Amino acid sequence: MFVKVLVDASPPQVTLEEPADCTRFHVAAVAGADDTARLDRALRDASVGRVDGDDDARVDVDAVRRMADGRVGPGWDGDFDRMRAYARDKGWLDDAGATIAAHVEWVSNG
Repeated sequence: MFVKVLVDASPPQVTLEEPADCTRFHVAAVAGADDTARLDRALRDASVGRVDGDDDARVDVDAVRRMADGRVGPGWDGDFDRMRAYARDKGWLDDAGATIAAHVEWVSNG
């Protein structure tokens, strides 16, 4: 799964893509050029997360659950819990378990 952010859209759009795939996780920022300030604003305005450094973001666990709701099968909660446990082991889940670190991949919109 990955969080897709259409940074250049007006207003910016934030969606959860491939929500059933709990084996990978990143933020795909679709824009003409790297613009971390606009990405940060889009994530915050959508109540999904925030930019954390140049190439990373923190994504709210509750936002992932909210965006996946109604789009995944009955086994998803277990799969997501296993993904979060793996993220915790790697140091990618914050101490409270509220946010997951995600690498930001900048994707051209053209």
